[in-house]
Amino acid sequence: MLKVLMLVNYFPPEIGSGPHLPFELGETLVQRGCQVTVMTGFPQYNLPVIPQKYRGKLFYREELGGMTILRARSAPYGKGRLSRGLFHFLAPSTLATRAIFQKPPDIVYTCTPPLPMGIVARCVASRFGVPCIVHVQDLFPQNVIDLGMLRNRNISHFFETMERHVYRKADAIVVMSEGNVDHVVARGAHREKIRVVCNWVDTDLIKPEERMNGFRRTHQIGDEFVVVFAGTMGWSQGLEVVIQAARQLAAEPGLLFLLVGSGVKREELEHQAVGLPNVRFLPMQSKDVYPQVLAASDGCLVTLVPEVATPAVPSKIPTIMAAGRPILACLPRGDASRLIQESGSGLVVAAGAADELASAILELKSQPLLAKRLRDNGREYAVRRLSRAACVGDIEEMMRNLSKTNGRSAGNHDGLN
Repeated sequence: MLKVLMLVNYFPPEIGSGPHLPFELGETLVQRGCQVTVMTGFPQYNLPVIPQKYRGKLFYREELGGMTILRARSAPYGKGRLSRGLFHFLAPSTLATRAIFQKPPDIVYTCTPPLPMGIVARCVASRFGVPCIVHVQDLFPQNVIDLGMLRNRNISHFFETMERHVYRKADAIVVMSEGNVDHVVARGAHREKIRVVCNWVDTDLIKPEERMNGFRRTHQIGDEFVVVFAGTMGWSQGLEVVIQAARQLAAEPGLLFLLVGSGVKREELEHQAVGLPNVRFLPMQSKDVYPQVLAASDGCLVTLVPEVATPAVPSKIPTIMAAGRPILACLPRGDASRLIQESGSGLVVAAGAADELASAILELKSQPLLAKRLRDNGREYAVRRLSRAACVGDIEEMMRNLSKTNGRSAGNHDGLN
């Protein structure tokens, strides 16, 4: 039986792709006959209320999805950049301290960012003499450099040095697109230890459903043509373009922009939307409700600011495809726009182009046959290429191969130590 130790910063009941992807990975590995132990913190990210059972404890053990979950208290996840940065440095160390006292695994798995998680996972793997897999979910620090959020050259150099260390020391690296491969190689990783595995979607859980559903009834949406953004409202999403498009289409009958989620930019976006009758905001929804949000939509928004030069692929793209809903993408050229165009699942316009986005929305609203074609194309592509079973199977194969060939010390495969 393959024994997997996962060190992750975010995990359910926290909400979002960050917590749910490692949960689904671990759950599926258990179903395939693996033993999975997860080291993580106490839930606090994207939660309006912390469940009572997690309060006032330093450690907590529970079973979820067949996995053993070991939680350790660390720094609080605050709203400010400084407090979040402190959390990203302190939390991994706390988890590693507890992890080294567990029974030896066959392999250690982690997600980055935060980069310190990659470093402590490597230390834990070395402690047990086993391989370490790093799953790169965001190209930090380049993503925040692109956004102009990190301008201090000394600080950026510090993070870039840390990034190179993580990539060099990992025994295997998982990235979500071919563009990510080039970036990781340029930062010092050996190409032969990198594997592309798209962020998957559970195509059995997320599937086409009736649009006139309980979510529409609960929120009194009626039969309006609903354009939905569901997810994190942060700096990189550039949702100002959605508000601008909504303003241009304020006189269009039967059209509603529904923004569902939370994030550092939400309050500012709500202020920008004051007076617009066709814009509504709702809080972040639970994993159980999220499929209903997608089903209630007639088109789903995926946006990034023009400054995002790294090859980012928002995890909501496969989910929208699986739900059989057309994508309305406002993105820079890159892996995400290529995926949408290759799959034929949506309409893509230039990042920041509010006029083009408004036109695409009207085109989708006025052409039911186009909308059906995009829906069908997306669903078919998701089932064929992006299913949870197929993508997790690729990672499991990597884990088993690394475990079998672990005759040499972990981290020494390329003479990097």
